[in-house]
Amino acid sequence: MGQLLFTRDHEWVRLEGGVATVGITHHAAEALGDLVFVELPDLGRPVMAGETVAVVESVKAASDVYAPLSGTVIEVNQALADDPALGNRDPGGEGWFYKLALETDPDLSGLLDIHEYRALLEE
Repeated sequence: MGQLLFTRDHEWVRLEGGVATVGITHHAAEALGDLVFVELPDLGRPVMAGETVAVVESVKAASDVYAPLSGTVIEVNQALADDPALGNRDPGGEGWFYKLALETDPDLSGLLDIHEYRALLEE
């Protein structure tokens, strides 16, 4: 299933080999409310960690989705673009946003494990 890590901005990243799948957490999906629009990145786009890569709009607000790691966009979730509510129904699974081909030896120091992320939510 790969290594699952989180950002302080409420994105999750699943590392499998040299690929990172990125989405928003259940916490982010709940805070945003019903998702109505998702703008996904272009295939082949190089991104730097911390850069805005996607945008999600809900009935409450619009929010940026940031790149947790540097790499190149190799896949986007067209099903999410077609049905943004998928991001509410299954944010940690079928509601993923995009996949990155990672740079060699990615810097994971800014990411949180599940215990650190839960502690962040309790702050």
